[in-house]
Amino acid sequence: MLFVPKFSLVEAQKIVLLKIITIMKKKLLITATLMFAMFAVRAQKTDTARMLVHYKFTWVRDTTNKATAYTENMVLYVGKSAGAYRSYDGIVYKAQFKKAFAEAAAASPDGRPMINRRGVGTDVEYYQFPNAKKLFTKDQLMMNSYLIDGPMPAIDWKISADTATFGGLHCQKATCHFKGRDYTAWFCPDLPVHIGPWKLNGLPGVIVDARDAKNEVVFQFDGVEKAIPTPPKNQASADEKDMPPILRDLDDDMNLIGSPPRTIKTTQKEFDKLQESMRKNPQAFAQALEAGNRASGDAPMDHIMIKAGPAPKGPVINNPIELSEKK
Repeated sequence: MLFVPKFSLVEAQKIVLLKIITIMKKKLLITATLMFAMFAVRAQKTDTARMLVHYKFTWVRDTTNKATAYTENMVLYVGKSAGAYRSYDGIVYKAQFKKAFAEAAAASPDGRPMINRRGVGTDVEYYQFPNAKKLFTKDQLMMNSYLIDGPMPAIDWKISADTATFGGLHCQKATCHFKGRDYTAWFCPDLPVHIGPWKLNGLPGVIVDARDAKNEVVFQFDGVEKAIPTPPKNQASADEKDMPPILRDLDDDMNLIGSPPRTIKTTQKEFDKLQESMRKNPQAFAQALEAGNRASGDAPMDHIMIKAGPAPKGPVINNPIELSEKK
């Protein structure tokens, strides 16, 4: 609601106000949804990773073309009581890009190199907090990151006496039915944190390997290592608002497991609405997003080029990870 002071606005202020209202009316539908989602991220108690569990993730997205299953290197950051699951390919690329950008900046006359940053790995990350029974999902729409607040899924596991060793970790077998699939998982009781890859959780130990009965969704164990402590910064970090968006997440401490920075807290329902708005009209969505970023004092997205018309077609997905339950 606009607050109007008792004294009258000068004519110039009225003109500016009318122009703003005219512009915003055109973007009202999407912007209203965006602004509804933009409430502050509630502070979440931060944990620190002690160990990293690596996975080879495989997903048969198109059952008519199983030979070209989607694959990605993923990693689970394991803390004392929480975990963060994200793309390891994306982490490696960030480190490579940071080095390439520094080299290009040093060679550039004005320190502003023309260098593009590719999207590598999935943008989706999962933060599990078993003690609080919370699952936070970080997802991306264009240049805005959203943090979806939800409960930890309750999974009815059946633990068996079968054991196996993965990378020196003594593990035990468990099975369950979850999101329309029958899973077999191996968990390590010596790592007594009730977390796992993706949304899998609830066993008395970290899940180090899991797969569905058809091997269409596989989280294959690919190694374990101790977390390397993040070295302290030698100099005060620059204000992020003075940095181009392309650099803002390159110095994030991956070992910290908490509410990730630069995210807009929302619900799954509202995020789905935003996603649908972007799908229907990416140009209008980008304009509304930029208007919201300008209003919040964030940098505009002038570097994003979006062509008018429908979004380009993505891969064929007739086999989502989460299946509908048969009735």
